[in-house]
Amino acid sequence: MSANNAPDRLASRFAACAAEGRAALVTFVTAGDPDLATSAAVLRALVANGADIVELGMPFTDPMADGAAIQLGNIRSLEGGTRLRDVLAMVADFRREDAATPIILMGYFNPILAYGPARFAADALAAGLDGTIVVDLPPEEADELVPHLSAHGLHLIRLATPTTDAARLPKVLDGASGFLYYVAVAGVTGANAATATDVAAAVARLKQSTSLPIAVGFGVRTPEQAAAIAIHADAVVVGSAIVDSIGAAAQARANDIPARVGTLVASLALAVRGARRKDPAGAARKPEYTA
Repeated sequence: MSANNAPDRLASRFAACAAEGRAALVTFVTAGDPDLATSAAVLRALVANGADIVELGMPFTDPMADGAAIQLGNIRSLEGGTRLRDVLAMVADFRREDAATPIILMGYFNPILAYGPARFAADALAAGLDGTIVVDLPPEEADELVPHLSAHGLHLIRLATPTTDAARLPKVLDGASGFLYYVAVAGVTGANAATATDVAAAVARLKQSTSLPIAVGFGVRTPEQAAAIAIHADAVVVGSAIVDSIGAAAQARANDIPARVGTLVASLALAVRGARRKDPAGAARKPEYTA
């Protein structure tokens, strides 16, 4: 999107990854987990170790689409006093040193509604955000937010699932931009995994209806799983595994949380970047991705 002459970082990043012949790595963490200072350092560690796009979770008391790992991340963040204004300030601080990495705010509508949708969109643009994923805002109820995002050139990324049929998909795609997030399995984040065959078929089906890049997430935890998805999708989303790493380190009172996250993300990035390499016989590597 180009309103207000804002840079379309998402379009640029997807184009760059496509030019390199690879998928993008999208990483998710909850902002403020386990505290704001550590979270800001984690954000930088994600990018330094190969994350192409970052999803920052808005801490919320009832993250109903998320599994235990991200629910606990929300609790840690809220117990530290994180508010939406703090998340925006974190992004603004990050933008002083990185003008290129796309950052998407992901979460639920209640914090945005409490903040004020018009104010949120204006402040999000000023902070340097690129768009939002609002899990519990269906297309039929999106008019409370979409005009404000559109007025400020911010993307609204929509979700499609295995149950999004041909009758429903046009409604999901109407007004969507940035990329389409395909939830590969039914259920909450981090609970299950799909097969590479299922993902390949789903991506092919979705691409018949949209030119948006397709990012695949939910249930992707290991480098091997990420590589298998990266063969077929335009982007691979990893969240729960990273949040689990933060939680384990926080419980152990470790002081090297950003370094631990960086090591994990570096392994994921290496796998994603190598997923489409050809072997000497010319066949793409297809590591297994199963539940």
